[in-house]
Amino acid sequence: MSATILVVEDEPSIQELIAASLQHAGHRVLRADTAEDAMLLVTETLPDVVLLDWMLPGMSGIQYARSLRSAERTHDLPIIMLTARSEEHDKIAGLEAGADDYLTKPFSPRELLARIKAVLRRRAPQMTEDCVEVEGLRIDPVTHRVSGNGRTLDLGPTEFRLLHFFMTHAERVHSRTQLLDQVWGDHVFVEERTVDVHIRRLRAALELTGHDHLIQTVRGSGYRFSALPE
Repeated sequence: MSATILVVEDEPSIQELIAASLQHAGHRVLRADTAEDAMLLVTETLPDVVLLDWMLPGMSGIQYARSLRSAERTHDLPIIMLTARSEEHDKIAGLEAGADDYLTKPFSPRELLARIKAVLRRRAPQMTEDCVEVEGLRIDPVTHRVSGNGRTLDLGPTEFRLLHFFMTHAERVHSRTQLLDQVWGDHVFVEERTVDVHIRRLRAALELTGHDHLIQTVRGSGYRFSALPE
């Protein structure tokens, strides 16, 4: 599944090489030469992953990683540090600053793509192409098919994205605002009650195979996907 990836790298040749590799793999690439430029980009578009060079003019990659982790909107944003520093204490400093992974230059495009896939699987499983199955309810993000106990279920595109997010984040409570950000996009301005409408549609579709109970309402908080009793 394609992802939006922000590349923060001040060396033009390296930035171009990384961007070309990512685009060839089907990802959308945003580019920034400095952390300050990256900040402006992130206010407009929230990426799925940030590839962040350690040594940047102005604010360093380490400082920017800390800034991303301290803000609510980007607190969970996957970050991979890119650096020529290979000493253990440097790696520890990068990870303690909030990086999810650490890639030492030079690295191959294949390794970079593998690291991105791994960090997405941990941080943003809804961005991967893995099938997910819970109590006989199965969703396949590649074919966009949903089935319950082997029976095909017909879901609209929004209900599909909503179910996929729920199934890849089971047992967690999500507010309407969080669901809007994750499923509709953080710059899509729709009313929070829109979430309720699509939850009702999703439950109605799941009733056919008796899986509607998996979508639970948590009074005063939002919604949860759970195989456990409410």
